[in-house]
Amino acid sequence: MRKDLLTPVDDCGCAPTPAEMQEFSRGRLLSRRGAIALGAFGVAAGGFLIAQPAWAALPGYPSWDDVQRAKNNESAKNAEIGRIQNLIQQMQADVAAKQALAEQLAGEYAQAQLDFEAAAERAEQLQQQADAESAKADAASQKLGKLAAQQYRNGGDDAALDLFFSGSAASADDLLARLGTMDQLVVANRSVYTEAVAARDNAKNLSNQAQVARDERDRLQREAEAKMVKAQDAATAAQAALDNQTANLATLQAQLAALQDTTAKTVAAYQAGVEEERRREEERKRREREEAARRAAEAAAAAAAAAAAAGNGGGGSSSGGDAGQVKPSGWVRPGYGGISSWFGTRGTICGNGYCTTSGHRGIDFAGGCGSPIFAANSGRVIWAGYLDSWGNYIKIDHGGGLVTAYAHIRSGGYAVGYGANVGAGQTIAYVGSTGASTGCHLHFEVWQNGVRIDPAPFLRARGISV
Repeated sequence: MRKDLLTPVDDCGCAPTPAEMQEFSRGRLLSRRGAIALGAFGVAAGGFLIAQPAWAALPGYPSWDDVQRAKNNESAKNAEIGRIQNLIQQMQADVAAKQALAEQLAGEYAQAQLDFEAAAERAEQLQQQADAESAKADAASQKLGKLAAQQYRNGGDDAALDLFFSGSAASADDLLARLGTMDQLVVANRSVYTEAVAARDNAKNLSNQAQVARDERDRLQREAEAKMVKAQDAATAAQAALDNQTANLATLQAQLAALQDTTAKTVAAYQAGVEEERRREEERKRREREEAARRAAEAAAAAAAAAAAAGNGGGGSSSGGDAGQVKPSGWVRPGYGGISSWFGTRGTICGNGYCTTSGHRGIDFAGGCGSPIFAANSGRVIWAGYLDSWGNYIKIDHGGGLVTAYAHIRSGGYAVGYGANVGAGQTIAYVGSTGASTGCHLHFEVWQNGVRIDPAPFLRARGISV
C-alpha cells in the first residue's frame, strides 16, 4: 500500500512542488501490518486492481468548487479549513481503529485454530491409546479362553463347555466376566487374568477421555470458525476504511493546503497536482504488474527447461514446469519451483517480527518473488488477509471439509478477495515473504475437517508431482 515518492519536477507555479506533494501524502504510508486484509478491494476481470477514478466529492466531502468558493471568503475559508482538518482526523482515526481491531481478531482466530488442532491431535492420540489397550485386552482374553478350552479337554467341568461352545462370549468384557467365575482357572493364571482386566479397564478409561477430548475438539472448532468470521468481517471493514483513505486523503490534504496557501497559486493548480500524482501511481502499479508477469514467465520457462534436462519433457516435473495446469483429477500444482521445506517438524523460523515453533504444517514451493500462485482446485475464498505468522494469506473452501491455503503472499499481491469463487488453476495471488518468512516462497497447506495434513501425498494422489 506504500506510495513511491514522486520524482522531482520543476516548480513552474502551476502545480505543487515535490515537497508539497510529500506533505500531501503524509498519513498514507502504512505500517507493515497496516493493510491486514484484502476482503473488500475491487478486482478487475484480469485479477488486477481497478484504477481509481478522477476525484468526485462524496457526501460529506468538499468538492474543488467548494474549496474555490471558500478561498474567496475569509470566514468561509476558515470554516472549510476546520471541516477538512476534522475529516482528515476522523478518517485516519477510523482506519487506525479498524486495523487494530482486525489485527486483534486475526490473532485471536490464529490462536483458536492452533488450539483446535492441538485438541484434535490430543483426541486422536487418546483414541489410539484406547484402541491399543482394547487390543491388549482382547489378546489376553483369548489367551485365557484357550487355557479354559484346554482345561475342558483335560476333563474340566461343564462351565467351560457352556462358555466356549455356546458362542455367548461375544466380547472381551463378556469373556472376562465369565472367566472370572472359574476360580480354578483364575488362580492358575492370575497374571494373565490381571493383565486382561487392567487392559480392559484402561481401554474404557482412555475411551472416556478420548470422548471428552473429542467434545472439546468440536467446541474449539466451532469457536475457531466463529472467530474466523469475526476476523474476516473486521478485516473487510478495515480495508474499506483504508480504501476510503487511499482514495480521498491526498485530495483532502491538497484542498487544505490550497485553502491555507497565501501565494498566487490557484486551487486548480493543486487539483492538477493531485491528478498527476494519481496518474503516476497508476503507472507504477501497471509497471509492477508487467514485472510480475515477466518474472512468472521466466520462472515457468526455467522450470520447464530443468524438467527437460531431467529427461521428462517438463510434464509433471518436481521443478514445477506444469504449475497452474489442471490435471485430469481436476487439481493443480499451486506454485513454481521445487519443494524447499516439507511437512513435519523443523527448527524455529523467524521473520518480519514473527516466529513459528509448532512445526511445519505445509510444504514450501520455492518459486521466485512475484511468481503467480494458482488455486489448487475450484472453490470459494473464505479468508483473504493478513494472519500473524502466515503473513498475507488466502484460504479456499473446496467443499466436503477440504480447504487449501496459501501463505506469505507479497504485499499488495492479492488477485482475488474474500468471498470470490475461483476456478482450478486461476491466479489468486503472487509469491512474497510476509509473515514468518526469510525469503520469497509459497507455503501451501491442505486442511481436512479443520486439521492440516501433509500436502505432498495428497497432491501426488491427484496426479501432481512434488
